[in-house]
Amino acid sequence: MTGLSTILIVVGLFLAGGVYSFSKQKMPKGLIALVTIASVMCLVAGVLRIQGIWV
Repeated sequence: MTGLSTILIVVGLFLAGGVYSFSKQKMPKGLIALVTIASVMCLVAGVLRIQGIWV
């Protein structure tokens, strides 16, 4: 596992926690959608780097 993969996964999990928090606080749906997309992108990029598919 490389350092960048670890950072991407940690940031993705942090953003996923933000999605949960924002939805509990009834924040605007556009903001929740934006943070959700960012979280998924970070998690997918981190996993793809671990698997060696994306360098």
